[in-house]
Amino acid sequence: MPALLAVAIAALMSALITWISRPLLQRYALARPNARSSHRIPTPQGAGIAVIAATLLVALPWAAWANVAIPLALVIATVVIAIVGFADDIVSLPVLVRLALQAACVGAVVFTAPETARVVSALPLSLERGLILLAGVWFVNLVNFMDGLDLMTVAEVVPVTAALLLLGLLGDLSWPAVLIATALCGAMLGFAPFNKPVARVFLGDVGSLPIGLLLGWCLLELAWSGQIAAALLLPAYYLADSTITLFRRIARREQFWSAHRAHFYQRATDNGFTVLRIIGEVFLVNLVLAALAVLTVRSGSAMVTLLALLAGALTVTFELRRFSRPQSS
Repeated sequence: MPALLAVAIAALMSALITWISRPLLQRYALARPNARSSHRIPTPQGAGIAVIAATLLVALPWAAWANVAIPLALVIATVVIAIVGFADDIVSLPVLVRLALQAACVGAVVFTAPETARVVSALPLSLERGLILLAGVWFVNLVNFMDGLDLMTVAEVVPVTAALLLLGLLGDLSWPAVLIATALCGAMLGFAPFNKPVARVFLGDVGSLPIGLLLGWCLLELAWSGQIAAALLLPAYYLADSTITLFRRIARREQFWSAHRAHFYQRATDNGFTVLRIIGEVFLVNLVLAALAVLTVRSGSAMVTLLALLAGALTVTFELRRFSRPQSS
């Protein structure tokens, strides 16, 4: 199946399921605004059901047709973590329960990977897998944390998955990851019209958590192929915004696991940025990071990689500083 056709099918499927499910979500999964929300009117959440369903319903048959093996553990973990997210959307699960179930899902993916899949071969395998587990749980959660503004997750996931697709077509990424990334890209594009400001529906945890798992696995596959710099550059804005915010909240002795409006992109709305401007700038930053990531892979040069990492760090730093300062009239 051509990649563009897969993107189109996933987009149509995601849009159709979102449109069909929205009335039910309006009735049973309504997100009501509070002091920490970015939205002002009650809005249904849970459209991530459509995104994840479209992703799997396109990627799995495509993999079977192309004789490509997508790990069964990844598929099961995606479904389970989506169910956990949906339950949390409806009844709000305790923090420790959520973390335990997320860790189980990430662990199932990480510890069933082949022993030959290594990022830093100098480390003992058990230590490396343990560190990847911690990083995976954090990545799943940071995608959830960063899903706090209309189109924000679209502005992140579409450039990253498009770059992964390009790397796959160039022969630099395993095909299982390419199929997942391609289908996820299309599914997010199909969801986007429903989430543009002012959003008619949100992803909810049922979407953001499994998206974090699938995207994190694709990036891990990229790192396992030896492209660690590219795997760090692609999600660099999300990593920086969420991780810096986490450490700031810990330093202030806040309940860092609770809802808040301390992320840089959230502070930007208080500093005079419109939602569309924030999303547009994040999208452009992610395009720059995607270009730098592809450059590191294709150049094969250590010097180019170091310069690309520096350029990516400067780009993200510049954007975070912009968001943290009030706009002049």
